[in-house]
Amino acid sequence: MSKKRGLGKYHDWITEEGLLKIEGWAKDGLIDKEIADKIGINERTLTRWKDRFPELMSALKKGKEVVDRQVENALLKRALGYEYEEVKTIVEKSNDDPEKTKRKIEKTIKKVIPDVTAQIFWLKNRKPAEWRDRRDIEHSGNIDISDKAKLIEEYLKSDDDD
Repeated sequence: MSKKRGLGKYHDWITEEGLLKIEGWAKDGLIDKEIADKIGINERTLTRWKDRFPELMSALKKGKEVVDRQVENALLKRALGYEYEEVKTIVEKSNDDPEKTKRKIEKTIKKVIPDVTAQIFWLKNRKPAEWRDRRDIEHSGNIDISDKAKLIEEYLKSDDDD
């Protein structure tokens, strides 16, 4: 990227090549601060550029969307559990000729059990009304505690008298 005098660095980054790099960094999982560092600017400047250049914002969104989907899929897979095939290559020396070896491929189906932590995380984020820890409770009407307050007051006074 060239550094032309009198032009802001954004000129280099709103080109097809620059936008492709930015999208790639977002796909690699870099956050805005890291992308700004790679460009050689401060994060606030990148935020201003996103507001000013819709094509830059679009490149970032497009790149991040791919990674977000991959992480969502991995979390869901972990929450539900899955099976995979493990392949081992076993090399055995021949008893007849020590120079000769036999290769044997061993395949095993392995299971990863569902992960409760992943399930909780998924449910709290996907269905917060039913799964979040904190519940908001609204109360309508009055609560009359005056009788209870009098009883407590009398009890405390009687305690002082003893």
